[in-house]
Amino acid sequence: MIITSRSDVENALNSVGFYRLRGYCFHLYDNAAKKYVPGTRFEDVLKLYYFDRELSCLIFSMISKIEVSLRVRLVESLLIHREPLVLQDSSIFKDKKLYWQNMSTIASEIARSNDVFIKHNFNNHDGEVPVWAIVEVLSFGTLSKIIKNLKTGTGSSYSVLAANYQYKSQKGNLVNPSKKMFTSWIQGVSILRNMCAHNSRIYNRTIHTTPEILDVDKITPMPAHNGLYQILLAMKYLRSSEEEWKEFVYEFDKLIEKNNSIINIASMNLPTDWKSHLSV
Repeated sequence: MIITSRSDVENALNSVGFYRLRGYCFHLYDNAAKKYVPGTRFEDVLKLYYFDRELSCLIFSMISKIEVSLRVRLVESLLIHREPLVLQDSSIFKDKKLYWQNMSTIASEIARSNDVFIKHNFNNHDGEVPVWAIVEVLSFGTLSKIIKNLKTGTGSSYSVLAANYQYKSQKGNLVNPSKKMFTSWIQGVSILRNMCAHNSRIYNRTIHTTPEILDVDKITPMPAHNGLYQILLAMKYLRSSEEEWKEFVYEFDKLIEKNNSIINIASMNLPTDWKSHLSV
C-alpha cells in the first residue's frame, strides 16, 4: 500500500482503528499474493471510509423520516376502529399466539420508556396508554411485527395503511402492496437503519435481507446477493413524501459524484441507470 504520510496513517489508526479501516480494503487486497493490488493508496482507503460515513448519515436521516411517517400512518389505520386501546383487541390480529408475544414486547418497551407522555398516562389514566402514545415508543422492529400480524381485507387496518404506499402495476393501475411485500420493505429498511445507527460499513457489503422489489426495478441478471440498491428501493417505496425523497436522491447523487474517483457503484449493487430506478 502506498503511504505518503506516516502521521496521517497513525492519526487514522488512533481515531478510526485498524479493524474498521480494514473493511474498506477487502476489494483492494490480493489474497493469493498476500499483498495489496498495485496502486493502492492509504489516502483513498481513508476517503472511502469518510464517504461511507457521509452515506450512513444521509441514509439514517431519510430512514428517520420514513419511520416517523410510518408511525403516524399506522396509528391512523388502527383508529378506524375508534378505540384508543385498540392494540388490546386481539380480534384485529391474525395469529393469536403471535399477538400475545407481541403484546409482551410492547409492554416491555412501554415499561422501559421515560417519555413524559407515557408517565402522564401512568399517573392520570391508570396506566392505560392510547395507541398514539404506544406507537411512539416502539422499536422499528416491533412496528413491523404488529403490521405483519394485522388481518387483511377490505376495510381492515392493513388495507388503510397499505393505501398510503400504493404503486403502479404494469397495466398502470394503483395497487396496494401485499402484506408480505410491505413487511419485507420494512424489514430491509430496519436492518439498514440499525447498520447506520451502529456505524457499520455499508459500502461493498452484502446485506442479508430480501425486500421484494417491483419488476420494473429488478436487475437483469439478478445479483447473487442483495446490497444497498435493494434497500434503497424499499426506502423509495416507503418514502415519507415525494419532496423529501427527491431531496434525498439529489444529495445521494451529489455524494456519488463527489467521490466517483474512489468508489465503484457496482459495489453497492447499483445498476448504471440507478437514477431512473430511484426517481419518483
